[in-house]
Amino acid sequence: MSEHNDPGPGSGAGSDPPPAHGSARSEGDGVRGGRGDGRDGVDGVDGERGGVDGGRGGVHSARCVQRPPDTWRARWRAFTHTPFFPASVLVLIVAAGAGLFAASYTYAMADPTPRDIPVAVVGKAQDQQQARAFTTGMEKALGSSLRLHRFRTYGEAKEAVDEQEVFAILKTDARGDIVMDLSSAAGASVAEVLQQTGPKVGKQVGVQVTVRDLKPLGRGDPRGLTIFYITLAADIIGFIGAIQLNVNVPGLTRRARIATIAAYALLGGFVIAAMADWLLGAVRLPFVHSWLILSLTMFTAGMVFTMFNTLFGRWAMIPTWFLLVLLGNPSSGGAVSWPLLPSLLGAVGRWLPPGASVNAQHTAVYFPGNEHAWPYLVLAAWSLAGVTVFLTLDERLRGERTERTEEAPPAGAAR
Repeated sequence: MSEHNDPGPGSGAGSDPPPAHGSARSEGDGVRGGRGDGRDGVDGVDGERGGVDGGRGGVHSARCVQRPPDTWRARWRAFTHTPFFPASVLVLIVAAGAGLFAASYTYAMADPTPRDIPVAVVGKAQDQQQARAFTTGMEKALGSSLRLHRFRTYGEAKEAVDEQEVFAILKTDARGDIVMDLSSAAGASVAEVLQQTGPKVGKQVGVQVTVRDLKPLGRGDPRGLTIFYITLAADIIGFIGAIQLNVNVPGLTRRARIATIAAYALLGGFVIAAMADWLLGAVRLPFVHSWLILSLTMFTAGMVFTMFNTLFGRWAMIPTWFLLVLLGNPSSGGAVSWPLLPSLLGAVGRWLPPGASVNAQHTAVYFPGNEHAWPYLVLAAWSLAGVTVFLTLDERLRGERTERTEEAPPAGAAR
């Protein structure tokens, strides 16, 4: 009995008995513990991985392109590649353009001052004492010189008026008094100055002065400004049409674009002439002739913008506005005749499209049969220059600008 109850070999009195359930739980606990240790091990591995990742992160940050330094130069470079840069430039340009527009027209038109007025003298009138005193007094009163052209007969002098070579004719009558024949159609502003000054000077020198108008303006255009206005409309609408065509129909071929400008120029010239003559009755136009001049003016203005757009891209409006509006229109002689303009404007105005158009239109309306080729050659030369530049350089320069745009880094990119 006692032998049966003795513990088996390998067991000791102090050893723990391996209970079945207790053993299972212990094993389970051991497994759990092992899993727990495993988790600890995983956590350790994760920590190691975190360290590796941290090291990789450090390696990555070391290898990436460094952020550009936050300096004014870096900020400026980034700003120049944002839409706000051209917008800011445009703000400055518009403000400067407004000031220049006011200054140019004020400079040319606010205070017209005679500088050199061509006047015809018939026979030996200038040799007479009264005539010499009168012309000297006129020059003193006007603050300028009268450029005297001598003609043997009155008919020759009148022909010079028709050719717009002189603005007035001076002659003496049988009593020795002065007869001054003006031509308002040749230059309303010059005629107005002479008409106001002549009688005053005559009283000062004791000479009777009779003023007559050989070429008066129409009732609907007493100051002779209608031609200036219709030319201004043709100039501005001509290049605005080209701008809108460039923005809204960019897919046109070059020849189709030129044809479209010619089409709206023909239609626009007709409408301008019809409004001034048929609807308002401001001036009697030789309709077809005036219509074609206006159409040629619109086409020239459109091609001038197209030429500058080819050369300068999105900034083409600046040279176009300067040439046609700031410089061309004030110097055209339409509002103030060239003898009353500042000398520089009087010299360059005839070489520019607005001055050529005013000259051609003025002669067609008031001096038919005395047309000159010069204004038409000026308009044709500007049109031809625009067409030639557009056809020969547009594709190449546009491609170069596209390449530069594609190569330019995006806003904020490191350099």
